[in-house]
Amino acid sequence: MNAADSARERGRFEALCMPFRADVFRFVYWLCRDRALAEDVVQETLLRAWRSLDSLGDEKSARPWLLTIARRELARVFERKRLPLVDLDVANEAEPESLAVNDQHEVEDMRRAILKLDVTHREPLVLQVLLGYSTEEIARHLDISVAAVLTRLFRARQVLRQQLLGAEGSRP
Repeated sequence: MNAADSARERGRFEALCMPFRADVFRFVYWLCRDRALAEDVVQETLLRAWRSLDSLGDEKSARPWLLTIARRELARVFERKRLPLVDLDVANEAEPESLAVNDQHEVEDMRRAILKLDVTHREPLVLQVLLGYSTEEIARHLDISVAAVLTRLFRARQVLRQQLLGAEGSRP
């Protein structure tokens, strides 16, 4: 590959992938809840995307393609190493400022409730609410049926509702 071809490939990669870097980071961060790990996974995702750019058939599907790579890379990270466990009560009390959007109690309560969700329920919810995926797109992305997506979204919302209603009763 000569310099002109290399520059052309780099330009194509940047045009297709870089606009979705923030989406990929947000997706991975909401899944793993660790900013440093999310940044590492995004870097590895972009590296894998660069190496396999020719496998991207439809350029319009760059975003779901990148999210799939990121999801698989995050799974690889958890397969390879055992992460230290953290007590949820301690983690919630020492919440980093990077998670706080503002001082509204409702936003903080919602964020905590979403982070407490099991990843099976949190992932489709994040894909739908934060990234704007349709139910069909979520099903394709997670390689499950549309009915399974709807069930997971319903259960996620049920758990959130229960957690938030319980939090309201305990607030002074």
